[in-house]
Amino acid sequence: MKHINLLLSFFFVGFVIPCFSQVTMPEIIVAATRYKYLSAVDNKELAQPVKMLERTAATFDVKNSEFYEDEYDEYYISFYIPQGNILATYNNDGKLLRTAERYKNIALPKAVSAALIKKYPDWGIPKNVYLVTYEEEKGASKVWKVLMNKGDKRMRVKVNEKGDFITKL
Repeated sequence: MKHINLLLSFFFVGFVIPCFSQVTMPEIIVAATRYKYLSAVDNKELAQPVKMLERTAATFDVKNSEFYEDEYDEYYISFYIPQGNILATYNNDGKLLRTAERYKNIALPKAVSAALIKKYPDWGIPKNVYLVTYEEEKGASKVWKVLMNKGDKRMRVKVNEKGDFITKL
């Protein structure tokens, strides 16, 4: 009899405790906002400050900002770091429409540096500018403007993120 009471007690405790331990959690909605922008501008080799600034622009919530008013169709928001800046355009629903980005003297990706070394083996690279333009319909255009020097000679070249030369400047 003792064993049956003990068994019933365990059964009762095992059945009742889970009923009290279930706490209803609020519903969480995970949305991939601005994934097109982040995937279009993504370059795994870029410097961390550039990636962080792009994530900041992608996660910026216009509707909860101090600038938001229903009457405007577009909002122009600037984001800055010492190495560069982003001018982003959002619509009144908070959707990222386009960006214009400019960064100075960011480490070159492998494809870009390899193309420059192959074509201009003895040239130095004292300065560069990384330009990104993003439009929702067209995607991202990424260009490196590189100042190169060799002794007294100077030359400017444009290279895309794949290492293809666009033009000499």
